[in-house]
Amino acid sequence: MTKSARKQRLSVYLDPAVMNRLAEHAARRDQSRSLIAEAAIESFLSPDAAERQEAAITKRLDQVDRRMTRLERDVGISVEMLAVFVRFWLATTPALPEPAAQAVRAKAGERYDAFVTALGRRLAKGPKLRQEIAEDVGEPPYSREDKNPTA
Repeated sequence: MTKSARKQRLSVYLDPAVMNRLAEHAARRDQSRSLIAEAAIESFLSPDAAERQEAAITKRLDQVDRRMTRLERDVGISVEMLAVFVRFWLATTPALPEPAAQAVRAKAGERYDAFVTALGRRLAKGPKLRQEIAEDVGEPPYSREDKNPTA
């Protein structure tokens, strides 16, 4: 029966900031600094280290791509909603004679303030329009994150 090769000692000089990060990481993982350093060196020297790093970057890029796709969808919904509202408003609101138009302009400031207040309340606590509109046909109208109906 042969004994496995004994680990060899290596002395290295580390920058104090790197040493602190190593010590903190080892403490969080409840492992020795030597074991963490050995794993880091092994990972660095491993031939598939670049492949693992590429896989991690690819995963992050995929997440960013999904977020960008959702953002693009949400902006598209917002633009279409505004366009439909403006078209409807222009089609259904008749022009007013000048004396009535002045009275309407005076009231417009109050109505605008009420609109901004209601919008602020909705953004702060209410369900978002994007949660009410299903992303895919047949999907229930609620957020994928919380799985709670918003209706």
